[in-house]
Amino acid sequence: MNLRVMQMLDEGHCERFGEPSPRLREHQYLAGHFGGAWQKQKVEFSRFTGPVLATTNCVLIPWDAYRDRLFTTRVTTVPGGKRLLTNDYSEVIECAKQCEPLKDEMVGESTIGYHHGAILGVADKIVEAVKAGDLKHFFLIGGCDGAEPGRNWYSQFAQGAPPEYVILTLGCGKYRIRNHDYGTVAGLPRLLDMGQCNDAYGAIQVAVELASAFDCEVNDLPLTIVLSWFEQKAVAVLLTLLYLGIKGIRIGPAKPAFLSDNVMQILRDKYELQLIDGNPLVQIQNIVA
Repeated sequence: MNLRVMQMLDEGHCERFGEPSPRLREHQYLAGHFGGAWQKQKVEFSRFTGPVLATTNCVLIPWDAYRDRLFTTRVTTVPGGKRLLTNDYSEVIECAKQCEPLKDEMVGESTIGYHHGAILGVADKIVEAVKAGDLKHFFLIGGCDGAEPGRNWYSQFAQGAPPEYVILTLGCGKYRIRNHDYGTVAGLPRLLDMGQCNDAYGAIQVAVELASAFDCEVNDLPLTIVLSWFEQKAVAVLLTLLYLGIKGIRIGPAKPAFLSDNVMQILRDKYELQLIDGNPLVQIQNIVA
């Protein structure tokens, strides 16, 4: 059911907004005051005079990748905040003006919009590069972001990947690894941003199609899945991957709360589920070996 729901989300997004396509996106802090709002309101806020910056919930960052970029959203808040039930953001703007202003700072750029359709469109080049030895392995690094210590493990892991390795990423956790120049390999960006958590469906489709192209099982692909954990819908994604029989998944930095030692042992024995541990560069070397 989880798999079917993710498929419906993928189909619904593409039908409503058009299939995402790769494009370069800059990551920049602009001078101005901070106002919490969804991405659509970034344009609406720009109509007001004064230094007001609208930001976005991370789930909508990939809107740039859609051909039809129309979103109808509401502002939601953290506990203790106030939820707006209309599109009147004047109160948010006034609050933003009282905050400490940000300074201009360019923090990098990366390519977004690698929907599974875009990746599979160059599947022949990927297969050719793998067979030629130019592209040796895929790391799928995704999952949820969080503030607790240890999550910089994922950015260290990504940045430590050998130059002939491609990094697929999705989910909120990707923001840990995006502000880095990974270069290219076999004519492709080494960092391929596939979208958000529900786009795990797209990653599954890519894995299935590549396995078919190589005439092997998904677990035989040069693919390692490394997931940052934060419960919520990550549970649905993990259970879906296990249902599909995918083995060798690494999760962390903490063990999921629902995994008792006995259950963890069962999943370790049956699915080779592992917790991330120790130096990420050492784990990369173990995978490479």
